[in-house]
Amino acid sequence: MSPLVKHFFDHNTSTFTYVVFDEQKRVGVIIDPVLDFDVSSGKVAYQSADKLLAFINKEQLSIEWILETHAHADHLSSAQYLKSKTFAKIAIGIGITRVQETFKRVFDFPESFATDGSQFDHCFSNDEVFMMGNFEVKVLSTPGHTNDSVTYLIGDTAFIGDTLFHPSLGTARCDFPGGDSHMLYQSIQKILSLPEQTRLFLCHDYPENERVPIFQISIAEQRAKNIHINDNFSEKDFITFRQNRDKQLAVPKLLYPAVQVNIAAGNFPESENNQQVYLKLPVKLEQSK
Repeated sequence: MSPLVKHFFDHNTSTFTYVVFDEQKRVGVIIDPVLDFDVSSGKVAYQSADKLLAFINKEQLSIEWILETHAHADHLSSAQYLKSKTFAKIAIGIGITRVQETFKRVFDFPESFATDGSQFDHCFSNDEVFMMGNFEVKVLSTPGHTNDSVTYLIGDTAFIGDTLFHPSLGTARCDFPGGDSHMLYQSIQKILSLPEQTRLFLCHDYPENERVPIFQISIAEQRAKNIHINDNFSEKDFITFRQNRDKQLAVPKLLYPAVQVNIAAGNFPESENNQQVYLKLPVKLEQSK
């Protein structure tokens, strides 16, 4: 069976968000929603989320879940805003607990910051199953890019997060804390071993030369054409390539703001004594010679 899928592309962060739903029962889920955030001014806005809500209202859908494929490092999640409008539950993979433990140390969060995933309404275990109307949704643990990365299987669709990109762009980086190129290779093999008719939905696209952003790709095309991992690449080849490439990559410009918010299910820190909310930025000072 095939659920209906509506994609939305945020050009500022090159992120795809999906509304996936059962046409018959009019129930659905939101996957990887984007919060509009201007890093220069610190301003937050909700235009991207409101586009989702307009579509949901037009289609008269009941949204039961807001699903994150992982705690993103390139955009902030609008999950809390959407939850306030739809009353849906926010969920992510159980690996978020390890991500929270790691970044609690990075940001020196207070002892009160929970690292048990309790900021989310639910944390999925590998192979956990729930229903979306008539559709069974299966959660596959697909770590490597991050410890908490998961893939959501809904009918003949798979929402694969950052594991794989468009074949001309390759695969996800593994140099974030908790990333592992060996695990990513194994996760990609798990995805590519799905039934051939499975439609793979991407989390990002970075089109060059005025190419239109592509949100859906076939397993066959990934296996034949992905420039980082295809049927001609061994695991050793991939790991060597991925480790060398990751050393050359710049830090995503929204990494620190995004991670602080996203590991807390889209919640910002509490305001301080002046009623202002702040996000931390680690500063690396070089010693003078």
